[in-house]
Amino acid sequence: MPQNDVEMIKRIYASFNARDIDAVLAVLADDVAWANGMEGGHIHGREAVRDYWTGQWAVISPHVEPVAFEKTEDGALAVEVIQSVFDLDGRPLQGQTHGLRDKTVTHIFRIEGDKITRFDIGDGVSARA
Repeated sequence: MPQNDVEMIKRIYASFNARDIDAVLAVLADDVAWANGMEGGHIHGREAVRDYWTGQWAVISPHVEPVAFEKTEDGALAVEVIQSVFDLDGRPLQGQTHGLRDKTVTHIFRIEGDKITRFDIGDGVSARA
């Protein structure tokens, strides 16, 4: 897998965790398809991703740490991540009713050139498999 793709994805996670939305949006394609982890389905376009994350950050404080990277058979980049979700005071959430919770998941990125064109979430899939 191209090392520059891995480095870009590492920077995205660092920017996400720092709430630097503009740094993340800069590497997304204009018409990116982005998985909606709270409600299911996908949202489309950079501004929709901005709205999704700023809305999410208004109610929860997620932190995502990449732990493994692997190129998939179809050329995507699968990233195993540890996802932790906190309330706005930094306490672990209790009794969550949405799809976000503490767990290990696989994030799947499709990259064309230097832009991410699609992002998917795969529960129970290991990037190390």
